[in-house]
Amino acid sequence: MFKSLYKKCLDLAAHKSSKYYLAIVSFVESSFFPIPPDVMVIPMVISKKNDFIKIFLITTIFSVLGGMLGYLIGAFFFEFGAHIMSFYGYEDKLSKIKENLVNSDGFYAWLGVLFLAGFTPLPYKVFTIASGLIGFNFLIFVLISLISRGLRFFIVSYLSYKFGDLFNEYMDKHGSKWFTIIGILIVIIGLIIYLIFKSHV
Repeated sequence: MFKSLYKKCLDLAAHKSSKYYLAIVSFVESSFFPIPPDVMVIPMVISKKNDFIKIFLITTIFSVLGGMLGYLIGAFFFEFGAHIMSFYGYEDKLSKIKENLVNSDGFYAWLGVLFLAGFTPLPYKVFTIASGLIGFNFLIFVLISLISRGLRFFIVSYLSYKFGDLFNEYMDKHGSKWFTIIGILIVIIGLIIYLIFKSHV
């Protein structure tokens, strides 16, 4: 199933209405769809280099809107949200997440996790739904989603624009690893800044 969906997304990237399909894929991926929009972003930027900013903005905006839908699914459609989380193997972790959010350190930990989910290959949709399920602050959720998703898709779009097929080949082999490493480094830097700020308050 995943291979056929992956192939379909690649086909849509070459369609004359590819930007509309990219918006749809970006939207649904953030709430339940298993294929990331990067699959379409890279070939679209390579074939339409002058549109790389537009492609980045479409992907980011609709991904965050899809994340907001995921949040609403978690907040108001508990059973449906739980089924999606169960599909990705995260349902059992929900109670632990709720416990951790009781204190302020747990709140900041979830910020880091949410950022990593938006930036790295972690299933972002699981964390959009979980944020709704646990009643995480909606405005902060949207802000972190904009930062993490925007940063990720800008990097993908810009490097596709700059290096073309070479970047595409590299992403196929090492993309998940390096996005995870970069995401963790950003969170560590944020944690250090937070601890320094906390020690001076």
